[in-house]
Amino acid sequence: MTGVPTARPASAALTALWRLTLAGLLVCLVGLLPWLSRTDPALTVLKARSAERDPTPEALAAVRDQLGLDAGPFRLLGDWLGALAQGDAGHSWISGSAVLPAVGQALGVSLLLMAGAMVVALSTAAAVCARPLWLGARRRLGSPRAGGTAAMLAALPEFLTASVLATVVGVQLGWLPALGWYGPRWMVLPSLALGLPAGALLGRLLADALPGVLAQPWASAAAARGLSGRRVARQALRHCVPGLLPNLGLFVVGLTGGAVAVEQIFDIPGLGRLTLEAATAQDLPVLQAGTLALVLLAAVAGGLARAAARLLLGPALRDGAVQSPPRPAPPGRRTAPLVYGALLVAVVAFGLARDPLGLDTAARLAAPSWEHPFGTDALGRDVLARVAHGALGTLAVALAVSAAALVAGVLLGLVPRVSGAVVDTVNAVPPVLAGLLVAGIAGSGPATPALAVAAVAWAPLAAHAGALLERERAATHITATRALGASEAYVLRRELLPAVVPPVLRHALLRLPGVALALAALGFLGLGAQPPSPEWGLLLAENLPYAERAPWSVLAPAAVLALLGALAVTAAGGVRLPRYARGRGQGPGWRARTDVPTPRRRRPEPRRHATEE
Repeated sequence: MTGVPTARPASAALTALWRLTLAGLLVCLVGLLPWLSRTDPALTVLKARSAERDPTPEALAAVRDQLGLDAGPFRLLGDWLGALAQGDAGHSWISGSAVLPAVGQALGVSLLLMAGAMVVALSTAAAVCARPLWLGARRRLGSPRAGGTAAMLAALPEFLTASVLATVVGVQLGWLPALGWYGPRWMVLPSLALGLPAGALLGRLLADALPGVLAQPWASAAAARGLSGRRVARQALRHCVPGLLPNLGLFVVGLTGGAVAVEQIFDIPGLGRLTLEAATAQDLPVLQAGTLALVLLAAVAGGLARAAARLLLGPALRDGAVQSPPRPAPPGRRTAPLVYGALLVAVVAFGLARDPLGLDTAARLAAPSWEHPFGTDALGRDVLARVAHGALGTLAVALAVSAAALVAGVLLGLVPRVSGAVVDTVNAVPPVLAGLLVAGIAGSGPATPALAVAAVAWAPLAAHAGALLERERAATHITATRALGASEAYVLRRELLPAVVPPVLRHALLRLPGVALALAALGFLGLGAQPPSPEWGLLLAENLPYAERAPWSVLAPAAVLALLGALAVTAAGGVRLPRYARGRGQGPGWRARTDVPTPRRRRPEPRRHATEE
């Protein structure tokens, strides 16, 4: 027993060392970005300082001498780390101002925006799962129902939502300010743009977990004792939330560093925008300090989320007495996925017969008609044709990236002690910065957006898999199975994976539109496909300046993205493994196995009355 108390501090020390190593590797990789991209940092800095100045050899030599670029990247990185250990992150290569005050101010703005977005996200998630929770608390929920409205809301691009809110609510109606960051009123529109999609996704994940939790024996016992539906719903949320808290921590960091497009549209001086501008100008001190701030924020948010999950589960997690929800049975036939899929196929089929590159200058920004059902863009090209031809590439890449993220997420979720720090570190990297790093290492090309999104898309799935696995390993039936002599391989193959893989697979399907959105966001910011490609992100970026004059040019690709989200959510509701090992409690979603023969019981003979004897 003497070794037990020292095991936890040793494990915590190793975890902290692993996190510190990963953070150092990321900061070093960011510091090598100019040399990895094979560009001259002196030229980039000179252009960022003054675009009109000619890059003469004398001017470039002066910049190199001022910044010490001739010493090499490793010497620069070592000097910066040494100064950082003394509390000095250096000065900006562009403006010459101190880095720490600028990064601290930008971090404060991003945290304030994140708080507003989280309020919107939690309110949206509560609205999405309110009906399943209300029905389930009253024992009237048979199986989860996928919400098409929430799916379409989750599939809306954040930059598109931000642009529409800024144009309509801020400019045309004048209800709220659309630019700047001067007070609480300036928070409303960007918080809505960030919080609505995130809240819709969180609500769908919570609604997916509710039926299994409400099918546990405690829910039936509570209903039999006459407890109110409110108390049953509160306990159901307490059972569901621990599995989603790691993803909530990831959302916190994503809403802070990943809100680059929204910060640009609303002109918000946040950390994501500061980091992107520093990466574009190769301002290494600002870029390294901003990245380190995001990594620290990710570590704090992830640690708090995991601690809150363990606190909610209580001593049952330590004692192996967690009640595992029964595995739901496959739902009945649903027509919603067929309807959404048929609509998507019809749009693509009708558009493939048209020319996506044909120009008609006489019909620029033409309204929808029989000749052009989705209208035309600023060059007179048919929007339906471009949406349909762009769907093939966008959907193929999104499916490939989602499949790779699912495999990586499940495999890394099986080793949470190793993957936990990796998930927090990777999640701290905004997709735009990941795109720049991938472009610097692998070079610019059509595969750069896919590699950048794939590098960060597995993190939420790994966090979800790790949280489910930790709870499943502490379940009572796992403890009983091990007590009967089952091997770890048997427990993993027959108990853990069948319980973990289906929810994570449904989660991956729910994130399929998000992967397409990430690819579209990179295209919107100029890191994806280039004209005249009909990729969806490029379509939105090209037509967004004409949204007020010709809204159909933007609404058409946005509607197809929303249709993809509705298809993914409704299809995800029917994802189950074909084999169900054992029922855990005979709730409304549990079905017994049919491949195990049931032994026949002898009918007891009727007891004779004493008078008959």
